[in-house]
Amino acid sequence: MSVPYETAAYEPHDSPETPEEHLARLLGRALNSFELPDETIRRLDCALAHDGSLHSAHHSAGLHRETYRHTWLLADGSALTLWELVHNTAPGSDPHHEVYVDEEELRAATLRLPLPPDTPDFELPVTVQLSPVPAPRHAYAAENSADHARRLLRRAENTDRPGADTAALLATASGHQITQAFGRPCRAGRAGLGFSLYEHAFLLRDGEEVSLWEVEHTATPDGRHMCEVYASEDAAREAMERRASQLS
Repeated sequence: MSVPYETAAYEPHDSPETPEEHLARLLGRALNSFELPDETIRRLDCALAHDGSLHSAHHSAGLHRETYRHTWLLADGSALTLWELVHNTAPGSDPHHEVYVDEEELRAATLRLPLPPDTPDFELPVTVQLSPVPAPRHAYAAENSADHARRLLRRAENTDRPGADTAALLATASGHQITQAFGRPCRAGRAGLGFSLYEHAFLLRDGEEVSLWEVEHTATPDGRHMCEVYASEDAAREAMERRASQLS
């Protein structure tokens, strides 16, 4: 038995959906989306890629039921699946959409439908093909990452700090990590000067990783603490050398 693809719970789109758009469309049409656990929705907020496919179908005497598997790849490398049930067994024969977090809930909901029990389903092999996403280089914390980027750029005092384009890009950050960078030291310069270099790594919603490099130092005429931010490690280290030589 074959089912035309037009029975699927998808509408045509001119361009690929983002994971957020796909989730919003699924939740917007599901009558029971309010029953999903808050933790599930929070995890899906950090999705990097998604895939949806027809899983099984049942057609009999004008009534139909399809189930769809929606899978998202999350920032931590794990996958999360939601199951969508679509049927026309309610009064009026209009398609009804429901969404469930596991197959047991889906199975229980399916058994409640008034469909003949002697008509077998057909099932399609499940092949989920997510867009390839490189493994993240960092262990990211998904805690107000966009706000962290905004505050970092705001406190930078150097005139050649990253500008509006970088700020707009990092407004989509879904995770970040701060690590102190060591390596080659800068020249000591005046006694008592202190330099520290930190990498602020950000994970964007499309899986891209962007780093900013923060230099904290006291190489100022009055010895006060100063923060500078650069788009690359080389630029940050060159600034450290320059600051130290100015006060040597």
